[in-house]
Amino acid sequence: MAWSKAAGLAAGSSPTYMVFRSERQPANPADYSMDLCVETDLPIAANDQPVQAGVIPGGRCAVLRYPGNTNNLEPAALYLYRDWLPASGEEARDFPIYCRRQLARIPQVEAHEVVVELFLPLK
Repeated sequence: MAWSKAAGLAAGSSPTYMVFRSERQPANPADYSMDLCVETDLPIAANDQPVQAGVIPGGRCAVLRYPGNTNNLEPAALYLYRDWLPASGEEARDFPIYCRRQLARIPQVEAHEVVVELFLPLK
């Protein structure tokens, strides 16, 4: 957040993403990994924050809109992987599931009005 502000990306002006690189509660807590991302076309200059440029690859995705309490997206992600994917005949691509948060966030909207979209990359 500090880097976003310093880079001139005001809260709510650019879409934000979370890339889930591990399960929510891995057996070894040190294995937990998640990328917090903000969309920008600005160059990422050297900085004193743990920020680096990256790309979420384009392509087909299954998308699940998830309203309300977004503190635990694991049930929705498990639905996509365990229920929807096998029934769909689709195959997951080699990129982790990720979500995009809507531009309006708490406290700009009430917690029950927050919506995220989960993306399951497909081949």
